[in-house]
Amino acid sequence: MIESLRSRCPINFALELLGDKWTLLIIRDLIFKGKSSFLEFRKSDEKIATNILSDRLRKLEQHGFIKKSVSAQNKSKFEYSLQPIGQDLLPVLLELFAWGVKHNPELDFPKGFLEHFQNNKEQMIVLLTEGAGHEENIQG
Repeated sequence: MIESLRSRCPINFALELLGDKWTLLIIRDLIFKGKSSFLEFRKSDEKIATNILSDRLRKLEQHGFIKKSVSAQNKSKFEYSLQPIGQDLLPVLLELFAWGVKHNPELDFPKGFLEHFQNNKEQMIVLLTEGAGHEENIQG
């Protein structure tokens, strides 16, 4: 998957594939927000530059996290979909989400989210994997 790794450590392997914030935010947008096009990713709150977005989408496709295909609605546009290796990141992203809520009380999420998350972790994973509702399923 990667030509040369710095070490054979599993954490290093994950970081070499996912070690920048933009990669995880694109995957977040695919999973939690249902985004699938370049323009949708560009409209994210974090304001990713077009050259960085293009590069990260290319790398995610190259490593098998996403698949790029021609849009059924507009043949001159592409859509991106999460592949199984990318879907496998859902539990990790949910844990990062819960960690962020726990350690930053300034975030805009309902009280009781952590308890709801801990009591319904498997249900949230199933709902999000099936694409049934996206972000509202993680807000409690």
